Amino acid sequence: MHIADVLSLHLRDERYEVVHSADGTEGLRLLEQGGWDALILDLMLPGVDGLEICRRARAMTRYTHIIITSARSSELHRILGLELGADDYLAKPFSVLELVARVKALLRRVEAVAKDSRLETGRIEVAGIGIDPLAREAWVDGARIELTPREFDLLYFFAQHPGKVFSRMDLLNAVWDYQHEGYEHTVNTHINRLRAKVEKDVAEPKRILTVWGHGYKFTPSNERAAP
Repeated sequence: MHIADVLSLHLRDERYEVVHSADGTEGLRLLEQGGWDALILDLMLPGVDGLEICRRARAMTRYTHIIITSARSSELHRILGLELGADDYLAKPFSVLELVARVKALLRRVEAVAKDSRLETGRIEVAGIGIDPLAREAWVDGARIELTPREFDLLYFFAQHPGKVFSRMDLLNAVWDYQHEGYEHTVNTHINRLRAKVEKDVAEPKRILTVWGHGYKFTPSNERAAP
């Protein structure tokens, strides 16, 4: 049985409705019909490839959450997928149960953020950063910045807990809503990308600091991060 069929069976067992397409052109047509909560996207597809589908999805008005899977496990392809707006990336070979867990975690996180946004009525302003949880927009020193959904969640979480140190596993659990040892590099990648957007000098960050041996913290003070 093809891995997509196995994955579909497991997702249906979790009471998700699943539509599978093995062709990129057909998959893009289905995506454009709209109404999807999540998209599990292979980069290597006949017709329109996965990266182009990801790019097209992010140009659409309705936001669809995307998990990329691919045999292309290099850092370059992972970063490229995230740059195009993917919410998560899983390299082959992978466990189907692991992917199902990530889908569940992603959708739980989406539901939780939506609930928090309904409860939160005001902006957070700290360390020169403004965050609007309802519009899911952020500003640095008055200038709006473009964030992927995961970057926004990470920044929002930090801003809600200024000065508190979080390990990479803490952040995986709180922001990604799953705990899997070996995937801490995902946190590192997002921290680096977020710093590039909120720091004046990424070589000497002053907002998102590294606490050696412990993790990271967001600070409204003028402390300096470890290099």
